[in-house]
Amino acid sequence: MSDKDFADKDTIKDILENCRIIAVVGISDNPDRPSYHVASYMLDSGYEIIPVNPSIEQVLGRKSYPDLLSIPQKVDVIDIFRRSETVGPIVDDAIKIGAKAIWLQEGIINEEACLKAKQAGLKVVMDRCMLKEHSKMQHG
Repeated sequence: MSDKDFADKDTIKDILENCRIIAVVGISDNPDRPSYHVASYMLDSGYEIIPVNPSIEQVLGRKSYPDLLSIPQKVDVIDIFRRSETVGPIVDDAIKIGAKAIWLQEGIINEEACLKAKQAGLKVVMDRCMLKEHSKMQHG
């Protein structure tokens, strides 16, 4: 396995163009945190954001859910802001709810969980920032 296996340009482009509903796992309601900043940017870019954090009620004017299984609607991509070792159960839930993709933010690396997601038919991006990749795509 190489980093390329979980961050190729075509997969990134496909997710950003075709996955409009993003569940942000580990989102913070603190505007100084990267998860808040990325979610806010994606919201401003026309994506629907679903916050997932059991310790907050709402963020960015949206209800926060305690976990992926509690979300009452279809989700396209799971954007993960959690420690690498906590990713496995999140991926299991992503598979259960029929998500199309999982996206592990910069510095979050769990090849085992990513491989499991890929084998279940999900598109996977690991160790990349959704905001930076979206911005790159917009501005060449």
